Amino acid sequence: MSDIKENKLLKRGIIIFTVLVYGLVIALHEIDFNIVTPEFAKSQPLLHAILNGSTFLALIFALVAIKKGNINLHKKLTSTGMLLSLVFLLSYVLYHTLAGSTTYGGEMTGLYYFILATHIILAGLSLPFILFAYYRGFIGDIEKHKKIVKFTYPVWLYVALTGVVVYIFLAPYYI
Repeated sequence: MSDIKENKLLKRGIIIFTVLVYGLVIALHEIDFNIVTPEFAKSQPLLHAILNGSTFLALIFALVAIKKGNINLHKKLTSTGMLLSLVFLLSYVLYHTLAGSTTYGGEMTGLYYFILATHIILAGLSLPFILFAYYRGFIGDIEKHKKIVKFTYPVWLYVALTGVVVYIFLAPYYI
């Protein structure tokens, strides 16, 4: 298979994966699965905050590593961020299947909903770019990797950090 066909296949795969994730997340918030929430699900929001915070740290350290010229460490830390994000996504889907959504009941509703809205929108918009940036770096297409990362990296950082902030806002209201 030539590089062009591989790239087209990969591009389609990333787009299909992104659309499936969008559909799944929307469905999770629209469908009532009518399931009795198991006890272990009560600890999942904290796990999500830990995964998001760990992703944030992995990304910061990945930036430091590449600025110091340590490409191998950069790759390991970026791969760690990807893995943590994947585990988060799987756990998020499981949690919202089992427990549904949590409503914020605090006084700072404007700030909370601003952070939540930007978190959700940017998480959705950045997903395919994060995947393309990772792939470009993985195959050694550094010029395209750098172009994508210039705007994707700060968005991914924001999404990871605001994931923790959303947890802090919602912590008193979880099941």
